[in-house]
Amino acid sequence: MSRWENKRFIMQQNNQWLKLRHKVIVALARYPLGLYCRWKYGIKIEKFDQQGNRPYLIIMNHQTAFDQFFVSLTFNRPVYFIASEDLFSKGWISDIIRYVGAPIPIKKQTLDLQAVKNCIKVAREGGSIALAPEGNRTYHGRTLYMKSGIASLVKKLGMPLAIFRIEGGYGAHPRWSDVVRRGKMRSFVSRVVEPEEYASMTSEELFALIKEELWVDEGRVTGSFHHKKNAEFLERAMYVCPWCGLTTFESHGDIIHCTKCGRKIRHLPTKELQGVDCEFPHRFVADWYDWQSSYINKTDLTELTEAPLYTETARCSLVIPNKRKQLLNKEAKVQLYGDRIVVDDRVMPLGETGAVVVLGKNKLNIYFGKELLQLKGSKRFNALKYVHFFHRYKNETAGDSNEFLGL
Repeated sequence: MSRWENKRFIMQQNNQWLKLRHKVIVALARYPLGLYCRWKYGIKIEKFDQQGNRPYLIIMNHQTAFDQFFVSLTFNRPVYFIASEDLFSKGWISDIIRYVGAPIPIKKQTLDLQAVKNCIKVAREGGSIALAPEGNRTYHGRTLYMKSGIASLVKKLGMPLAIFRIEGGYGAHPRWSDVVRRGKMRSFVSRVVEPEEYASMTSEELFALIKEELWVDEGRVTGSFHHKKNAEFLERAMYVCPWCGLTTFESHGDIIHCTKCGRKIRHLPTKELQGVDCEFPHRFVADWYDWQSSYINKTDLTELTEAPLYTETARCSLVIPNKRKQLLNKEAKVQLYGDRIVVDDRVMPLGETGAVVVLGKNKLNIYFGKELLQLKGSKRFNALKYVHFFHRYKNETAGDSNEFLGL
């Protein structure tokens, strides 16, 4: 091999997505990570013995912050996860994540053609790819809305499709909670769909199959999940009181109470809700969440523009995607009106805002013009209401009967 051929070969290797170190890191981490996951979550991770040397496109429902590790422990080769751009805007931490696992970045709420190109590259190099079509963790235990474009991606990549189910995750660690309850979880490949099988399906038929296979309803009794703080930080998900409407809540232990009317609700280990010295009209968080969504969809936000409905403080940063975050104000004043979000002196009309997205438990991304602002409030900060208001306002002003509120 000549000097120039050798140089070209080295450049091609450096440009590869798949690296030998990924296999080494996965092999070294597998045993201790497996022990930790089983101890922390009480999960039964069922190995996928059919894999062999084939790469797969893995699609999964999304319940806990550790779901990606359950997937990695199921498959015998490195898995390359599609992850939101926030993961790549943490400076040196993002550099470590890229080095260790090389996730595939995607811009939330957009058609990201570069992400598709990267998936094709990983697939051609023989790598397995994993993603959660929901794009969000569930707040209430049921599988969330999925975009139909997932079927087109499956067909474009042409890989064997592994459908990965996680059960018990909402009971063990709800998105709104900081603590993991003691209970039982299970993760496993429920079905493999070969390229020859889905090639004969329409995109609509394939999408229907994906939705059916990933549907998990844990907004009901599915076992017992115990912790002394079973209700703590439920206010990250709930902001409408059945008795007094728009409000704020505060939780301690297994009790959450409305700061306006004072009524209290207990969260039981069975995930059931119980009024304290009163009758509570909703049996589960899922029922309450559905009612809350219906309440917002019946509210005329265009009439709620004179005074702020919520005023709170949050750490405000300007996100430079895939690079870093620039702190603007540690205690920015945030106000939510029926038609706009105001952060300090920035007035962002909902009609002119590109997207409002909740990340993690209670971080908020606001895409306005060419800027991406991120708000991180206190532990009790409810980011979800901003997402709901944004989508309700967009639907209402467009005369759209769509009741989808963003998650």
